[in-house]
Amino acid sequence: MNKRYFIIPAFTVLFAACGGGGGNKSEQLQKLKQEKAKYNEDADKKIAALEKELGKTDSTAAKMKDVTVAEVRDTVFEHYIDVQGSVDARENVNVSARVPGVVTAIYVKEGQHVSQGQTLAQVEDQVLKANVAELRTQMDLANTLFEKQKNLWSQKIGSEVQYLNAKNQKESLERKTATLQDQLAQTRIISPISGTVDAVIVKLGDNAMPGFPAFRVVNANNLKVTANIAETYAGLVKTGDRVLIAFPDINRQIIANISFASRTIDPLSRTIKVEVPLKADNALRPNMIAHIKIVDYTASNAIVIPVNVIQYSSGKPYVLVAQNANGKQVAVRKTVELGRTYNDRAEIKSGLQKGDVIITTGFQGLNDNDLIKS
Repeated sequence: MNKRYFIIPAFTVLFAACGGGGGNKSEQLQKLKQEKAKYNEDADKKIAALEKELGKTDSTAAKMKDVTVAEVRDTVFEHYIDVQGSVDARENVNVSARVPGVVTAIYVKEGQHVSQGQTLAQVEDQVLKANVAELRTQMDLANTLFEKQKNLWSQKIGSEVQYLNAKNQKESLERKTATLQDQLAQTRIISPISGTVDAVIVKLGDNAMPGFPAFRVVNANNLKVTANIAETYAGLVKTGDRVLIAFPDINRQIIANISFASRTIDPLSRTIKVEVPLKADNALRPNMIAHIKIVDYTASNAIVIPVNVIQYSSGKPYVLVAQNANGKQVAVRKTVELGRTYNDRAEIKSGLQKGDVIITTGFQGLNDNDLIKS
């Protein structure tokens, strides 16, 4: 009894062990599947975390915008009034005959230097010369009669009336001779200035007339620039103001001062006339174009930036500057107060200071605190 009792439980235990062994494998399989799922879930989380981190890095890099920057420095700012003028000769004259007549001789040619009072041409003077010769003959006789009558009168011989008549005759002929000499001198066309013959207009045989140019003489050593300035700037321009003159035809610039600024406004053009003297220069020619810049405003130690970097928000001007924040470079908006502008430069009254770094290119589309790379 005891032996059977012992065998049956043993078989049962063995069967249970065999059956239990199959159940353990299922549990192990299930456990492995659970562990795999848990591992995959952890791996997915780690992968997602890494992807997110990498995504943030890539996104940050993608959001950074390349820009160009420039440091703000103080400088001298000047504002100009721009006008166009021309070179003119102070002594640029058209010479004409003083009496009508046929031109019988021309003594100069174009490009020749002449002196003041030099004869340029001769108008026919034969009749006048004949009249002068006739008067000289009469003068000789009148002088002889006057000297004789004077000697007689000094000796109390003859009458005083005879002496006075001889004297009057002599003096009358002298006046007539002087008049004819003046008329004879006017048959010569003379240069009123020293300079260069710029044009010979008259020809031999032409009938010269007063008021009609026969020659043009220019003194190229006495030049000036003239310009007309709108009355808007009349109160800003005065004698002595410094100007910058550019001659585009010869690619040259000079600095000079205004020698004359008209005090009256032309009623037709509503402008004032200004003149600027020039030093002698063989490259300069009358009627050459001159661009004049008149300084009407100067600021020393001014903050000056390019006009094209200025943006507007709600009508207020601002610029973007580069600043460091937490080890990164960001764009920061700064509202500025504008002064005067000239060409591509603007004066900043406030909002920027020396040492600020402004963004000069790449600022389009940038917002405050956007990441940048310079």
